[in-house]
Amino acid sequence: MNLSFSVGDLQENVRRNRAIFFGGIGVPLDRLALQRQVHGAKVQVVRSPGEFPETDALVTAEPRVFLCVSIADCVPILLLDPVRRVVGAVHAGWRGTAAGIVGEAVRTMSREFNCDPRSLLAYIGPAADRCCYAVGQEVASSFPGESLSHRDGRIYLDLKMSNRGQLLSEGMLPHRISVSPYCTISDATLFHSHRREGTKSGRMMAVIGLTA
Repeated sequence: MNLSFSVGDLQENVRRNRAIFFGGIGVPLDRLALQRQVHGAKVQVVRSPGEFPETDALVTAEPRVFLCVSIADCVPILLLDPVRRVVGAVHAGWRGTAAGIVGEAVRTMSREFNCDPRSLLAYIGPAADRCCYAVGQEVASSFPGESLSHRDGRIYLDLKMSNRGQLLSEGMLPHRISVSPYCTISDATLFHSHRREGTKSGRMMAVIGLTA
């Protein structure tokens, strides 16, 4: 069930997998808004389906434009303002997290659509978790101490909690943020993992949109 065209899989396999996945949730393939992710902090407001280069977060208020995040260890974060009817989809690897991309997405929703962070709902999805995501000192130095733990002489980074902290800093309410307990590295039966499988690992997708 690899959903990415960029990891060496046969294109007909990827097209079939996408048809199965998106068909299963009732999303037409011609209504997808796809990021061309670069592990940066650019947030793009979109008003139609398509591919959006060099961006790691998309925001829209348009019905039936379904925002997608491609993932295989980085953190997918889905945002919804049920009052203003605005959605956002964020790809937050360690670089994007260090650059504060999820906070920029919330600010973009507020600036462009008058969203109140207190009204937002957020889902922080399956990703490399603190149990398994060992990093070097150079990466660790980009994060506050509360995002790090030390075990057996190694440093482990909690990207989920770092992004949750950024959402709280933007004014979101704690009970409106849900965090997945799943780790993509440790559970090979459910998830693709770049850290576990290498650069040719498959990719999953998170998706959010307004159906009407």
